[in-house]
Formats: sequence, C-alpha cells, structure tokens
Amino acid sequence: MNQKRSSLPSDVQSCHDMIHQLGETVGEQQREVEQLKHFIERLLRQRFGARSEKIAPNQMSLFDEPEAAEEATDPEDDEPPPTAVSAHRRHGGGRNKLPDHLPRERVEHDLTESEKLCPCCNQTRQRIGEISHEQLEFIPASLKVIEHVRFKYACRECEEHVALAPVPARPIAKSFAGPGLLSTILVGKYSDHLPLYRHESILSRNGVQLSRSTMSRWVLETAELLQPLTDLMKSRVLQSSVVHTDDTTIPVQDQRLSRTRTGRSWVYCGDAAHPYSVYDFTPNRERAGPQAFLKHFRGYLQADAYAGYEELYRSGRIHQVLCWAHARRKFYDARTVQPEAAHRALLFIQQLYAIEREAGELKLDLSQPADCERWWQHRRQLRQDKALPILETFCDWLTETARSLLPKSPVAVAMQYLLSRWSGFTRYCAEGILSIDNNLAERTLRPCAIGRKNYLFVGSDRGGQAAAVHYSLMASCKANEVEPFAYLRDVLARITDHAADRLEELLPDQWLKHHPEAHRPRRR
Repeated sequence: MNQKRSSLPSDVQSCHDMIHQLGETVGEQQREVEQLKHFIERLLRQRFGARSEKIAPNQMSLFDEPEAAEEATDPEDDEPPPTAVSAHRRHGGGRNKLPDHLPRERVEHDLTESEKLCPCCNQTRQRIGEISHEQLEFIPASLKVIEHVRFKYACRECEEHVALAPVPARPIAKSFAGPGLLSTILVGKYSDHLPLYRHESILSRNGVQLSRSTMSRWVLETAELLQPLTDLMKSRVLQSSVVHTDDTTIPVQDQRLSRTRTGRSWVYCGDAAHPYSVYDFTPNRERAGPQAFLKHFRGYLQADAYAGYEELYRSGRIHQVLCWAHARRKFYDARTVQPEAAHRALLFIQQLYAIEREAGELKLDLSQPADCERWWQHRRQLRQDKALPILETFCDWLTETARSLLPKSPVAVAMQYLLSRWSGFTRYCAEGILSIDNNLAERTLRPCAIGRKNYLFVGSDRGGQAAAVHYSLMASCKANEVEPFAYLRDVLARITDHAADRLEELLPDQWLKHHPEAHRPRRR
C-alpha cells in the first residue's frame, strides 16, 4: 500500500493530469469495445442472421418531420388517424395451368359392362359426356448410344478410288461425348451447381461409368471451343452505354502450395441494347484485371468503391456510378450501435428508393426501344424533380452530423464513405438509363458464389478461365430468357463447322429468334 501511495504525484495539478489521461484511456477502450461488439454482431448476422435488411415501419416513423407529427396527433380529433399502407400487387391464387408445349397422353377410365347397367330397369346406360383432369408426370433422363456408320465405295473394275462418307462434326475431336451429354454436364455444374462427382453418381445409376477426370477434361475443351462466342459477347458488352460490374473470390488449387490460393471472378453486364453478361477470371484482385477488360470501354461504370477502378475514372472516358445498396448496408449494420443517426440516414435512403418505385409504375413494354427511351426520360425527370432535393438535404445533414460523432464510430465511417464519394453516388440522377444500385451485377454473380459452396475450388487458373466461359453463357441465357440446355446442345453441335463471320447467329438473343420454343420467361 505504501509503495502504491508513493507512486502517486504529490501536487494537485499532476493528479488532475493523471486522472485526465486515465479518462482518455478508458474512453478509448470503451470505443474499442463498441467497435469489436459491432464487428462481432456483423459476423454473427452474416453467419446466422436473416439476409433481409428490412426496417420496421414504426422505427422509421420516429424520425418524421415535427410538423407532420403534430398534425398526426391533433388533440381535437376524436378518432386516431388512419394508418397509411403502401400499395402492393396481389398475385392470384390457385394452381398454374400446365404448359401447352408438353406432350400429352390420354388415359381413359371406363365402367365395366356390369357397371353400365341401370340399377332401375337393367338397361345399358349411354355415354353422355366425360370429366378429365391433368396430372404432371416425370420421365427420368435416359442415355443412348448413337452409332455413326460411314459407307465405303470402290470401283470393282480398277479396284481403286475408294470413297468414304465424311466424318460428322463432333464437339470434341476423338471423343464419344455427344452435344446432349456435354450440355447436361455443363448446365448441371454451372447452372444447377452440381459438382462433377455428383454427375459421376447420377450417370452410374444409368449404368454408365464416367470418371470425373474425363468430365473435367470435357469442361476445359468445350470452354476452348466456346471461347470465340464469349469473346464476341465481350465486344458487345463494351459497346454499352453503362456496364455493371462486381467480383467475388474463388479458391484455386495450386500444386506449389499446401493450400488453395484466392483467385477472383468478375462479371460485366451490358445494357438493354447489349443484353449479355460476361465473366472474367483473374488469379488475384489487382487492378490490372478490370483495366485490361475495360481498356476500350467508354461510358458509365456502375460498381462498388474498389480502388482499382480509380485509374479508369482518371482517364475521363469512364464515369463512376456508385451503389446505394452498399451505402445503405453500412448504416443498417450500425443501427444497433448508434440507432438514431443510422435510422435517420436509412430514412433518407428509403425516400430515394420510393422515387425509383414510382418510376417503375409507368406501364410500358420495355422490350420495345421506343418505350425504353420514354421510361428512361420519365425516370430521369423524376430524379431531377424529387431525388436531387432529397440528396441535397441529406448531404447537409451528413456534413453537420458527422462533426458531432467520433471519427471511427460505425455511423461516422458510413457517413465518410458517402461524403468522400458524393459525386459517384449522385451521378445516377443524370441519366435515366443508370440504376440507383448495382444489384444487377450482384444478382448475376450469385450463381458463382452458390456453385463455389458445392465444388469448393477450381483445379487451376485454366479451370477458372473455363468456368468464366461457361458462367458467361449461362448468365446470358438467363438474361435473354433462353433455356440453356437446348441452346448449348444446338450450339455445340454446330459451332465446329460454323463460319466465323456468322458467329453472331449463335448469340443467345439472336439464337432465340430462330428457336422460340426455347423461350423460358423468368418468374416475376
């Protein structure tokens, strides 16, 4: 005890200084504890929590304008004010009609001869009608062997000049895999997320033993075959006025390491006039990847705030458009630490999205270029009239509120994220063709993330590049509402003999014009 007392300063000013330092230390530790609690909460929500970022309406009502709140609680009113409920579409119930294009088989169920007799007069009853109902049945996929026989001809007189029918085109040279089998494997892996070992099990149930190494080789060779098609899609995407892009990790097996290394899968989505989505694989997340892909692009790039895009923006030919969904997520994650400021920011962002929903209420056929142009002009005008004033008020509130918050607090970090990139967040108001967020690219990239959970990694950089080719075709088929199996089976059967200058005919949207039976509308 005496030793502790001797370590304390004797004068009052030194004690005050020591207490002040201890107070700063405790405050810093408390801030660090809050940050760690916020970080742990985010991790737990990502791992176990709901994916939805919805906010209860009663939470938002706490931040309404004071004047509106006074009007809503007028003491002279005897009855409580009505609750406003946003309008929403109600989908009709009942069972969907079975598709007309499916083959139908009629099975008749008749009475026996004794049952046809009338119980009253014992006369045979006459048929007066029928009642039918439909039942959907599934016929499992089957395998068959197609034997290609080529006849040889020769002259009996001179016994020379032997003629033989030409070899039919095959997707993979010297391989017994037909276009249908290859399409089944590709659609199963890159659309239905089935690893090759599951294909191996499925085929074995049909009595065919195919090793996953063989199928893996087929995947690589078909990717090389289809590469010119995805290169053409890439050139079309780069002609777009606006390109959406995002990236995700993909583990890559490396024989030089005892573990996998982290590669990167990027997606680039074209606009309505160029409806293709192209994947690109890079061994890392260096800026060289997107810079090489977008080397000849001019227009708007809708993306996240990745620093690797900065050099592209400095060139002046590409304009930055940032994603409000990313900004909103930062405030949503901080709502439990600093609820008042976070919910106020969420209310501003909610108002911006309400304007986007209002623009979507204009009933137009967006498959027609003229209607698309009208809708873009309508959306741009709405943003100029309604969104820009909200953004101006929001910016003033952010600037003022940020001064009163600790710089490293979650809400302050979210505010700084917005304010330091404000021009990129407000640029979507300049053109109706631009989107308020980058959800298009995130949705398009989702199949890659789902597949990664099943097959875990790609075997090499070559495997990553092959996956990019196949994901590009699957995503472009989905964007154009094309059934991918029918498309790939036809393309693989034709592409080896198809003229290079007519490759455009095999693009999903062009192919669908000649195969309308393969149109599969997405669920809205």
